[in-house]
Amino acid sequence: MSQDQQPLSNIEKGRIYAPWERTFNRVLTPFEEFIHRQTTSGLLLMGMAIVALFLANSYLSEAYLHFIHTPVNLSVGNWAINMSLHHWINDGLMALFFFVVGLELKREIMVGELSDLRQAALPIIAAIGGMIVPALIYLAFNHDGDAARGWGIPMATDIAFAVGALVLLAGRVPKALITFLVALAIADDLGAVLVIALFYTQELALNWLLASVALFAVLLILNFVGIRKVMPYFLVAVLLWYALLQSGVHATLAGVLGAFTVPARSKYAPGLFIERVKAQLERFIANHQQDDTLMTNEKLYAVVQNLDENVRGVQTPLQRLEHIWHIPVAFIVIPIFALFNAGIPLQLGALGDTFTHPVMLGVTFGLLFGKFMGITGACWLALRLGVGQLPTGTRFSQIAAVSVLGGIGFTMSIFIAELGFASQPEYLLMAKTGILVASMLAGLFGFVWLWWLGRNIPA
Repeated sequence: MSQDQQPLSNIEKGRIYAPWERTFNRVLTPFEEFIHRQTTSGLLLMGMAIVALFLANSYLSEAYLHFIHTPVNLSVGNWAINMSLHHWINDGLMALFFFVVGLELKREIMVGELSDLRQAALPIIAAIGGMIVPALIYLAFNHDGDAARGWGIPMATDIAFAVGALVLLAGRVPKALITFLVALAIADDLGAVLVIALFYTQELALNWLLASVALFAVLLILNFVGIRKVMPYFLVAVLLWYALLQSGVHATLAGVLGAFTVPARSKYAPGLFIERVKAQLERFIANHQQDDTLMTNEKLYAVVQNLDENVRGVQTPLQRLEHIWHIPVAFIVIPIFALFNAGIPLQLGALGDTFTHPVMLGVTFGLLFGKFMGITGACWLALRLGVGQLPTGTRFSQIAAVSVLGGIGFTMSIFIAELGFASQPEYLLMAKTGILVASMLAGLFGFVWLWWLGRNIPA
């Protein structure tokens, strides 16, 4: 008997088990639970950053640098793209990260925390304050020369780290506070995307820029005419990525633009879905006989195929793609980005010069104090003017503590640093050092402050 032909002893309450499945599930289930926890992606990101730091400061540093700068060429005939592995990660793989960011932004704007202007007012105003003040603090340290180009670095908040730190506090903080931070970080992401698009571009190639506009228009037309299959969007989005790469606008923005054109409409309304599922279940019951399987009864298999089609039809492509790509981006794309970008060579003899460098100071003070002052100050002003309202069950002191967590700028800040200082390795090193120092301190201080505020609440 083959392994696919299960003995009766392996059938339990309608569930068919492979010979080793029960044993494997006992091992796999805790791992699956760990993967799906909200804090896990932040822990993995931190782990890969530590690995990168170790590689950059060990006897493996030369091999590490050689590896990340390995040239990878893609060519067909006379056409070719020549980039290092580092650039493929930052310009190519990170487009998937921005795609998921774009999907989240579209959903939140349509039906989420940013859909109700009254509810969204406070986190949006907080995000604006949390972007302007850090940039001004950075420019106070670096007001001229090439170093001034890094003003956008301390503007960003890393949603994985910040929300992960808040979730760790569980019962010590109200759920509305987590919602507030998520909405703030999403608005912050939108601001960072706009900053990258408007200010961190190379010289523009007009013909490629026009081609990008035309391809984006094609994506909009696909949405308008009701095409819900993913493949046409994917093919056009790949062409859009290449056109943006050639235009001088950063290619990862293709991810955001592509996400915004993904349909957010279901093919079937819930009522029609219920009718179709009922009809299919009746067909399934009518054609089912004892000991039947889908392998032996083609009518049952046809019903299941129809059910699968109906399930897909009642889902929106936007929700389906966000669900599919969330874990690969959180557990593969972002950790790989950290491995390739967080490797900072630390020279103990030059720490004095490092910690007094204007770029390092601008980034550190911008993230650590600028985020706190900008978010807290903007919220205070909005509340005084009656523009926004505190999240349910929260205190202003908790908003202030959360604003410290906003200084965790890891992923997006490093990404902007790579764009701003691509041709200034010394400034890039100082910026990355400032990002790491500020992110660690912001995470520690924000966590301790929130824990102290919730000390009288049973954990």
